[in-house]
Parts: sequence; structure tokens; C-alpha cells
Amino acid sequence: MEPWVISALLKTSAYPEPTHTVQLLQTHVSFLFITDTHVYKVKKPVDFGFLDFTTLDRRRFYCDEEVRLNRRLCPDIYLGVVEVRESAEGATFDGEGKIIDYAVKMKRLPAERMLDRLLREDKVGADDMRRIALTIAAFHQNAERGEEIDAFGSIEAIRRNWEENFHQAEEFITISLAKQDLLVIREWVNRFLIEKGELFADRIAGGFIRDGDGDIHPENICLTDKVCIFDCIEFNSRFRYGDTAADIAFLLMELDFHGRRSLADIFLEAYTGATGDQGAMRVLDFYKVYRAFVRGKVESFRLLDQQITTAAKQEARKKAIRYFRLARGYILRQKLSPTLFITCGLMGSGKSTLAREFAFELGVETASSDAVRKEIAAIPPQEHQKDDYGAGIYNQSFNEATYAALLTRGEESLRNGRSVIIDATFSRKSDRSSFRALAEQYKVPFVMLRTECPERTIRMRLDARAGNEGEISDGRWELFHRQRDEFESPGKDEGMLIVADCTHPVIDAVDGVLKGMGLL
Repeated sequence: MEPWVISALLKTSAYPEPTHTVQLLQTHVSFLFITDTHVYKVKKPVDFGFLDFTTLDRRRFYCDEEVRLNRRLCPDIYLGVVEVRESAEGATFDGEGKIIDYAVKMKRLPAERMLDRLLREDKVGADDMRRIALTIAAFHQNAERGEEIDAFGSIEAIRRNWEENFHQAEEFITISLAKQDLLVIREWVNRFLIEKGELFADRIAGGFIRDGDGDIHPENICLTDKVCIFDCIEFNSRFRYGDTAADIAFLLMELDFHGRRSLADIFLEAYTGATGDQGAMRVLDFYKVYRAFVRGKVESFRLLDQQITTAAKQEARKKAIRYFRLARGYILRQKLSPTLFITCGLMGSGKSTLAREFAFELGVETASSDAVRKEIAAIPPQEHQKDDYGAGIYNQSFNEATYAALLTRGEESLRNGRSVIIDATFSRKSDRSSFRALAEQYKVPFVMLRTECPERTIRMRLDARAGNEGEISDGRWELFHRQRDEFESPGKDEGMLIVADCTHPVIDAVDGVLKGMGLL
């Protein structure tokens, strides 16, 4: 779309209904013009191979398809296809001028009820997830199926989609995707398709290959009186035809991405209860890898878009890296038996950052001493304490209570057969020995992650934390040397010890840990 057209469509006079404002949002394939009451979605004239909107006729056809297909799950929102016309002011969605493009017209949904926003605000409950699960379950059970659609559940069709992904992702090696990670994912996918071929045949025979949605993720779900799931894949039926497990894997992967595994478990229980599809569990991890990889690829495509800002590209790159890492993580966690991890290091050495990233990639549960300590003291997590070293909520009795609570939480995870990482200083050998005994009790590996970095880096980090309202830790430079002097460094006689250099980006530290464990 030409800049003059965009400028014209940002004027309130370009719309048939009154509006005080017009906001423009962009994806890698669309312009969205948002008025007070409606959304007008114009497709970009792009060709990504799997998607071709380069001609006016194609854009009109796919606008019609978008309305038809999305009315299955969101019938009241999609109003129809409208023309973009030339006008005296440049362009308009009203009038009789020459048609220069087309747009899908929708009712505007309330932004405050979008699932991605609700997740960020921690306003999503179990009942919400069950509502979503039952909506998708009913949709899948009524979705079209047949021989033509079944073909897209075959190994040949699945392999074709993967090979296209691999080819398109190669452009982003060293930018958002590590070459070694691409090799790991490619090798695992090929092996899975060879060794688990009967799973895909069973899915076809069971009738689970359907004309689904293809794009079910939190940004496309709105929780109003009804559950509205919008913006399905209209541009290529082979991304919409597929296993119902692949459809729900997108949402489950996104919940993992946002650290909401408990909500994913609730959704899955409700969905399988409504559909009876217990077999989905056998292919879900495969499709979660697929969804995370595709999401990484799509975010990477934004790096090529000349019409988005440098800041938006930087954010897209960070998200792409994270999605690709999650795709790899799903694979690596299959090699990980239940394990008890503890961090061990001085304040500011990167313990919490390492624990968070490690837990994200490996699907490991976490328990943080900073959070637990303030929970015991009935203090809000972000309320900073200025106690002296070893005083206040950091005195000996609070320390003992904190480590006892962490031990209980670690035991709960191990009892449920799940790995856990305990994020704490663990400066005393006696504290570490209690957790080692717990690992021995449950007959699981005990791994100490010793975080290290130069003191000048630690000081910079601690100084940067000062006044940061989002920071939970109370570590301060004036306390550092007391802690350092009392610190009892762990030895290899205590268990498996991996030293993590946290001077550089955290993903490098995570890779070092994974290599130390033999997972990479």
C-alpha cells in the first residue's frame, strides 16, 4: 500500500461511521486501521511463497475467504468485505471513486478482554480456560473432514511444511536462530517422522484431521460474554487443514511461552474431556515444536519489513530468538529425567536470570528465595527492604524458614515427577546438603548451578537495580562483600557442579549448563 493511501486512511473522514480516532497497527501481512467501533484490515501486497497477496484479485479473494472462515468461530464480528476507493483526499472506505484495494471490516473487540492482555495482567482463571477449551472442542468436532483434508495429516504433507520452514528460516541463521539449534530441531523432526509414523496414520484413521483454525493463540482470542476466536488462516488451506492436536498445540505453546503451564494443563484436561481425544497427547510435543518454530520464523519475517520501526524490529528479534529457543527446549526436555537443580552464587551474579531462562526452555518448575522470603514476611514482592546484612527479614531465623519453605516446594515438584530449580544463594554447605538429601530421597539427580561473573559487573547490576520497582531482590552493593566473605563455595563432592559464566547473555550461560549436563 502506497504511503499516500495510508496517510489518507488515517483521517477520520475516510470512514462511513463517525470516529474520533484512527489507529494503525501492522503485522507482517496486514495493515489494521482501528476506529472507535470497527477494524478495517487491508492485506499487504506481499509474497512469502506460502502466501501470495501480490495482486488486487488475490487480495479480494482472500478477504472473502477470511470473512467466510472466521464466521465459523466468530460469526457476529466479521461484517464483510469493503472497497478502498480513490477520493479527493487520497483514499477512503466510503464513496464512489476507483477501487484501489479491499479490506475486511470487523466490529472492534474490547482490547481489555483480549487473552494476551489478560495473561499479562494475571486475570485469567481456570473457568476462562475451560470456556476456551469447550469452544474449541465443539468447533473441532463439527469441523469439515474428508479425503482431501485427510491428506494433510500424512507424513508427506507434514514433512513438506517442515522443509519449507527450515528453508525459510535459514535466512535468519545468526540473526534470530542459531545454526546449531536449527540442526538439532531438523534432526529431531526427521527422526520423529521416521520412527513415529504410525502415530500420524492413527490420527488420520481416528478422524482427527480437520479444516481447523490454524492460528489459535492468545492474541486471537477475546473473552466477552462469548469466547470469540478470530483471525484464522485463510491464505493457505494446508496451514488450516491438519490435526486438531496441531490446532490446540499453538495455544498450549503460547501458554508455555508466557509461563502459564498450569493454565495449559486446565485447558488440556477440559479439551480432552470434551472430545475424548486422549491420543492427542502422543503428538502434542511434536506440534508444539512446530508451532514455536513457525512463530519464530514469522517474527523473523518482521525484520525484513521496511514499514516498521527499528524498535519494533528489535522487539521482533528478541521474540523470534525466544520462540526458536522454546522449540529446541521442547526437544531437550525429553532427555531430562526429573531433577533437582539449585542455583548457588553471590548477589548480582545472575542466579535468578539464569533460573528463569533455564526454566523457560526446559519446562522446569521454579521456586525463588526472594519471593518466598517476602511471602513468609507478608511483604509485597516489589517492596524493597533496606535491612543491614543478616538483619530484618535476612536474619538467621528468616533464612532458616525460607530454606525450609523452599525445601517443601522442591519436594512437592519431585513428588509429582517434575524437575524443579530452586533459585537462592545457597551460601552455606548445610543448606545445600538438605536439598541433596531430598534428591537422594526421591532418587533423582542433584545439580548445583554455580553462577559467576566479575565483581565490576555485579556492582553495575546491583546499582542498576536500585529504585527499579519491578525488581524483587533486595541485594545491594554495600552488602556484597559481607556475603562474599561468608560464602562457602560448593565442591564437587557435594554433587554435580556446573559453573555458569553469567557475564554474557543468559542464553549463552544456559547453553553452557546444557552442555555440562550432556543435553547439547
